[in-house]
Amino acid sequence: MVKVIMNEKEISRALTRLAHEIIERYKGIDNLVLVGIETRGVPLANRLGAKIAEIEGRIPVEAINIEAYRDDAEGDVAPVANSEVNLTGKKVILVDDVLYTGRTTRAALDACVDLGRPAEIALAVLVDRGHREFPIKADFVGKNIPTAKEEEVKVSLNEIDGADEVLIK
Repeated sequence: MVKVIMNEKEISRALTRLAHEIIERYKGIDNLVLVGIETRGVPLANRLGAKIAEIEGRIPVEAINIEAYRDDAEGDVAPVANSEVNLTGKKVILVDDVLYTGRTTRAALDACVDLGRPAEIALAVLVDRGHREFPIKADFVGKNIPTAKEEEVKVSLNEIDGADEVLIK
């Protein structure tokens, strides 16, 4: 059985709320940078950046590939350390679609540190579904969705999947 948890309008409203929360928490946008975790975190970071720009002004939006930092990585994947992005002294907000075990976020934290020494790192997610395996908590959450471990949360985004919705299968 598939259940729609968020539709296109609900996703947009959640991102608007997250944009306001970020601006309020940081009292503006000085020195902020959004870093989208590939794959679906990148379009979410771009959308969040656009909403922040409408309210307060433009901020940088970057993408990060964390494959080389995963604890389940296989083969030779080059780390992102050779990237032109420098996060030293920046207030970094990692952006991802779903927070589940925390393993992806842990890998993204390692990747960020390889890109400099951020002043701080926060986490913004569209969906927090619980079931953490690492002591990681999102600072900004679009929607908390209690789930069973055997359920699957599927985020679809127009930029990748041709539709905006969050489903539980």
